[in-house]
Amino acid sequence: MLKHLQAESSMASNEAVVGAEEEAWRTMVQGEGDPNAAGVAESKDKMLKVEKNNENRSLKTNRLFPTPNKPDPMPHNLAFLFTKITPEQMMYMWNVLTFIFLTQCTMIVAYCAALAMFPEMWWTCTLCFGIPFSYVAIQQIYIDHDVMHGATFPVYEFQKFLTHPFADFFSLPWEEFVLEHNRHHASTVDLLIQGEFGWDPEEFHYALQQWAGPWSSNWYKYILTVPFIPVIHFFGLNDTGSLFALEWWMHFPDEGAGGKCNKEFWSKWVPRRVKHNSFVLCLWALVWLLGTYPLGRPLSEGWRFVFTVSFFARVGFSAAWMFITNFTHSLPWNEFLAQDRFVSDL
Repeated sequence: MLKHLQAESSMASNEAVVGAEEEAWRTMVQGEGDPNAAGVAESKDKMLKVEKNNENRSLKTNRLFPTPNKPDPMPHNLAFLFTKITPEQMMYMWNVLTFIFLTQCTMIVAYCAALAMFPEMWWTCTLCFGIPFSYVAIQQIYIDHDVMHGATFPVYEFQKFLTHPFADFFSLPWEEFVLEHNRHHASTVDLLIQGEFGWDPEEFHYALQQWAGPWSSNWYKYILTVPFIPVIHFFGLNDTGSLFALEWWMHFPDEGAGGKCNKEFWSKWVPRRVKHNSFVLCLWALVWLLGTYPLGRPLSEGWRFVFTVSFFARVGFSAAWMFITNFTHSLPWNEFLAQDRFVSDL
């Protein structure tokens, strides 16, 4: 009972301090009203504006903003998809995310201990650490994604720092991670029409796999670009990476009137970014130290341990984001789904 009240209190207090940007995103993505607007709220902010005309049609495709196809009456086997998350479920999801972070820390310390005890078995120790570590990173992104859509606000304040600290050496704080992902969903409603209702921060990923048109007749053209997809993910051009953070920070927040600095840039956004990335850098500093004296190496060689840990972390995070970002938005996969539905209808 106490935990239930604590979770409800946390949800209420966190939602009470949500800024104007977060509220605008929430309205944009989840709001109700005009069925063809699907909650598309007008905003004076460039980054918060869904690009549509007076008829609620896309400026890019002239299509009406899609209306959610919620079954009525609701089948019993689908009702859980539209059920609001409970405080207990919210606590469970954040506890799992916290457990994943603690598991990652434990694995790194255990890897250091294994190397210290068996220095001649570097490959064995590294692979026994690296493969499971990559798998845990994949699971972390899936949990991040579920938490983002179902339990956005952490039960405890410190938990927002644990969502993706090993993804890169600096990254978006949790609040902006949520904002940019909602920006993606608000602007790209159709999986195959990126940026239909405004700028999508993930458009570059899709360009590499869709620039040449239909896959069946242009497959050979994609040989030039598709191989670069895992490369850009590995170096941080995904939601939890450093290159993506730089891209987002170059667009958000909007400039103030007359080209002046946004009034909340220094008071709100910079402190969040500094706090998050200070935590991330402290973690990597500890990883650096683990790779020095415990392994009989000088301080200057800590990068060797950092490199290995970061390599396997990036493999896992890249694999997860390639599936979420590239595979689900790919032409072959969506063509397969269309054919499967056609066969099922027959």
